[in-house]
Amino acid sequence: MKIGILQTGLVVPELAPEHGQYPDMFERMLAGEGFTFDRWSVVEGEFPPGPEAADGWLITGSRHGVYEDHAWIPPLEDLIRAIVAADRPLVGVCFGHQVIAQALGGRVEKYAGGWAVGPREYDFPDGPKVVQAWHQDQVVEAPEGAQTVASNAFCKHAALVYPGKAYTVQPHPEFDATFTRGLIEKRGRGVVPDALLEEAGATVDRKLDSGDIARQFARFFRDRSIA
Repeated sequence: MKIGILQTGLVVPELAPEHGQYPDMFERMLAGEGFTFDRWSVVEGEFPPGPEAADGWLITGSRHGVYEDHAWIPPLEDLIRAIVAADRPLVGVCFGHQVIAQALGGRVEKYAGGWAVGPREYDFPDGPKVVQAWHQDQVVEAPEGAQTVASNAFCKHAALVYPGKAYTVQPHPEFDATFTRGLIEKRGRGVVPDALLEEAGATVDRKLDSGDIARQFARFFRDRSIA
């Protein structure tokens, strides 16, 4: 099964030599599941010919907001709707989670409550899971027909299932402690409040449940179910 990765952001240049780009992180996260991968850097205007170019699709995170005026966002939303119409399974993470919601009729905003940075616990149907977070924007209104399957007090729509069509999550299962620490050091200062960065730095090595999310992604690609 070939997974097409749509890259919507570029890794901080200081971190790219060690960690690669976001598609590299997802390929490592899904290694051993039997998938092959192709990638398109939509943030740089590179798009696939259509939904038939892969058996399933994954949209990465990004520093950009889905509501910003970038030339590549409207065609990405068109592609999302085409993927859903073509019945190809679709997964989204952070920006991917948000842009899928926006493309399908939901609403995304810069959250008035501020940032979530570092390990955060989310309530999933099979129990709590700790995953790295790095976001200020949130889905504040889910599209019609979408089911919220994970949340916490800070993030109401932390994971959404569009039955048989898409599965999306707000946190970053592809981030490990080393990468998140790098973001804190290389990108956080002056962007994220210092107190949140200090809290994240103190907890960044917390045991994560990202492997559970990776297995959910793999099951959704194969069976259209996360259970």
